[in-house]
Amino acid sequence: MISKNRIKYVRSLEMKKYRKAESVFVAEGHKLVGDLLGAFPCVYVAATQEWMDSHAHELNGVEMDVVTDEELRRVSLMETPQQVLAVFRQRIDEVDVNRVVGEQLCLALDDVQNPGNVGTIIRLADWFGIEHIFCSRGCADLYNPKTVQATMGAMARVQVHEVDLPQMLSSLPKGTPVYGTFLDGDNLYDKSLENRGLIIMSNEGKGVSADVEAHVTERLYIPNYPAGRETSESLNVAIATGIVCAEFRRR
Repeated sequence: MISKNRIKYVRSLEMKKYRKAESVFVAEGHKLVGDLLGAFPCVYVAATQEWMDSHAHELNGVEMDVVTDEELRRVSLMETPQQVLAVFRQRIDEVDVNRVVGEQLCLALDDVQNPGNVGTIIRLADWFGIEHIFCSRGCADLYNPKTVQATMGAMARVQVHEVDLPQMLSSLPKGTPVYGTFLDGDNLYDKSLENRGLIIMSNEGKGVSADVEAHVTERLYIPNYPAGRETSESLNVAIATGIVCAEFRRR
């Protein structure tokens, strides 16, 4: 049985101001919650008896409510809830920016505002072995429920850092590769690409902001096919990220 106050509390976490005040976020579904249980401290679970029976050993000290499917629908932020809803503590990951960018391939997101795109990019980073993403202050909130769901559990393995992106870029050592995608860039498939540095992906409507563009050392372009054919104006930022990451890893 779940109380009305509990339902009100969980549903309030759909709004950023309440998530921020409590330093928590909501995740739903057996796969997503299962992935996050080992990566983020869990403070509350509402789940069916079947789910509880198979995960009880992972929930020591966690507040729990065993619920029916109907009760889960009342508390859920999703149209079709799946067995379990959990509230987790947000996590702040410390990182030596110069070291990881100098040694690894990392992503930076410049004001990518769609939560689904941000979540999908985190999932792509996980697939391509990219462990760090640096998000500008104007990006969608990592802990937005739509972002969380779109990561499909990848946020358990990829560290996402909110930063002042121009300031971070200005502090990188000279010689650090900083890649960006532009319509007037060089063909991605003809460029020499390093397996370290920073790939900047931007808001698909506005493109790379001027303060960020000033730090780009390598301008890339994803060519359409066939060359010269009239085509769409741009690619969805998550799709573009997948293409760029695949080419870096193919090398």
